[in-house]
Amino acid sequence: MRVSAVVVSHGHAEEVERLVTVLAPEVDELVVVSNVAGSVRSVPPGVRVLENPRPLPLAANVNLGTAATSGELVLNATPDTMPEPGAVAALATFAEGRARCGIAGPQLLWPDGTWQPSRRRFPTARGTVVRRTPLRRWRAPYEDPDHYLVGERPEQPVPADWMLGAFLLMRRSMLDELGGWDPGYRHYVEDIDLCYRAMRAGWERWYVPQAVVRHSYAAVIDKTFRSRHTIWHARGMARFLRKHPERLLSL
Repeated sequence: MRVSAVVVSHGHAEEVERLVTVLAPEVDELVVVSNVAGSVRSVPPGVRVLENPRPLPLAANVNLGTAATSGELVLNATPDTMPEPGAVAALATFAEGRARCGIAGPQLLWPDGTWQPSRRRFPTARGTVVRRTPLRRWRAPYEDPDHYLVGERPEQPVPADWMLGAFLLMRRSMLDELGGWDPGYRHYVEDIDLCYRAMRAGWERWYVPQAVVRHSYAAVIDKTFRSRHTIWHARGMARFLRKHPERLLSL
């Protein structure tokens, strides 16, 4: 089996129905993890649904879905994504051509077709303070050229520090070596942590712009401070720094 896909739903039944209809023909195996009641309405034949007895963090659900599949390449796709034709094949073909490619991510677009900055540098102490405190009022979201790489829009595959976890193709042998996603993260930073651990273990992360995926990214923490998401993100970043304290030295 070549490509297995995992979709985690936390009450996104309508979005999941649209996504799996498009995604199922593009992969060899597809598992939907229903994290809360009512998360899944209907799926195409052959798509399996795992019902959680109690809600789990995103990372734990990705691990759960991965364990229920067998493909050497595992795709994590969130319900707010929609791949264009051939996107999965482009990622898989690229990953299979590079033995140390542990993670391959697509070019993400906003629903209106404009470019979304999904390829990013690992966070620095100074940059995180600016982006996640009121200091960011002096700089609009996604205007940090060092973190969001806004001046770079490559047309060919290029290495990446990390990429948004909304649509990532991962090599199973890498996930096995790393122990999967870290379930200690509630909702944010787990994708940064995965890519960082992959980097430290010698696995490559590649941005493949030939694979195009629309992403209805809510970006809650980029729009308001008054949200529980802000607290979740802060806790996630605190966990990341506890695990990787050397990042505190990166200004």
